[in-house]
Amino acid sequence: MEKREKFTSRMGFVMACIGSAIGLGNIWMFPYRLGAYGGAAFLIPYFLFVLILGTTGLITEFAFGRAFGGGSMTGISEVFRERTWKGGKIVGMLPAIGLLGIFMFYNVVVGWILKYLVMSGTGKLAKVDKNTYFTEFAGSAASIPWDAVAIFLTVLVICAGVVKGIERISKIIMPALFLIFIVLIFQSLSLPGAMEGVKFLLQPKWEYLLKADTWVMALGQAFFTVSINGCGMVVYGSYLKKEYDIPHLAVSTAVLDTLAAVLASFVIMPAVFAFGLDAKSGPPLLFMTMPIIFEKMPGGTILAVIFFISLLCAAISSSINMLEGVVEAILSHSKLTRKKAVIFVGVVTFVLSVPLNLSMTTFDQFTNLITVVISPLMALLVLIVFYYLHNGEKALAAINEGAGKPFGKRFLAFAKYVFVIVTILVVILGIVYGGIG
Repeated sequence: MEKREKFTSRMGFVMACIGSAIGLGNIWMFPYRLGAYGGAAFLIPYFLFVLILGTTGLITEFAFGRAFGGGSMTGISEVFRERTWKGGKIVGMLPAIGLLGIFMFYNVVVGWILKYLVMSGTGKLAKVDKNTYFTEFAGSAASIPWDAVAIFLTVLVICAGVVKGIERISKIIMPALFLIFIVLIFQSLSLPGAMEGVKFLLQPKWEYLLKADTWVMALGQAFFTVSINGCGMVVYGSYLKKEYDIPHLAVSTAVLDTLAAVLASFVIMPAVFAFGLDAKSGPPLLFMTMPIIFEKMPGGTILAVIFFISLLCAAISSSINMLEGVVEAILSHSKLTRKKAVIFVGVVTFVLSVPLNLSMTTFDQFTNLITVVISPLMALLVLIVFYYLHNGEKALAAINEGAGKPFGKRFLAFAKYVFVIVTILVVILGIVYGGIG
């Protein structure tokens, strides 16, 4: 196994974690939910869940990784050895396999973004029918080469390592993403009729706080937006120095991730309402609605390029975390070099994702299985191993190491009894609703 790297700065770590957390869900799902579930009223349960539950999940996964000096596979294997149980490596592999599943479908979407970015830059996007082109392209063999390019870009970053790859690129991509959002916000808000979109986002509809769906969707958005999946953030935590304050870093990550989601809302919804278009969530918003908007806006070609660059920044930064989570598991339990492990995972992912490129039905079914069931179950697995099978007191000590304001036993009780139950609830509600994240 190669020598384990560490993040060289707190800022580098936070930028990497924000990169993982800020994904396409912030851009294509949060704006719609904010408006559809009560406007400013939706922010009350959402902020509540992010700051209490989201940070608890991040704190747990960061501390788990740092405490065992490795990813989920290392930590789970060690706990099983402590208890003289067999099967630790098999169980420990599960979070990495789940993350590989996310990486598979996620890069299909990154491929779509790359395709639209190139089309925007060459002017081809202006010449196609926005309502039909995406449905003809997605789910066809034409998307396969773009998926390959998306995986290749992530492979290049991960091959460079934690410091020269992940940390360096995150310090560039994340500030650039926020800057692009701010530029696009000014342009979006300057459009005639844009204030209707602002009202959609911020006008509080207090009666929605009495509806269960509002709280369920806020819970799902908060849980998944900070990238709690039992693997990726655990691996990033394993690259943390002992003196770093984990609770503080977790709060910083959650707050900046939320800020990105709010900024994205003010990029998209004012423009959608200005042109009287449908504020759908999901791929149609990014690949059908937004291109129509840019076609009608002054300087739309340049703005479309900038917009798809922002999407690429958000997507690639998340993809980097996914690939690193899988690669770390291989590096920790084999003699492969980093480059060989990365290339191996990249090739395997590409081959396995071909069916996802060829059928949107297969893509949707696979995506739902991973996000609705597998991902939260893997987060639950890490919670149970850390707080129950390992030792609650040791877990608390690991969390408090380097903390400016150490947590007491109340946090431990909250994590063990409240957060674990909420995570189980997220799995059940996800199945009932067909997805809440």
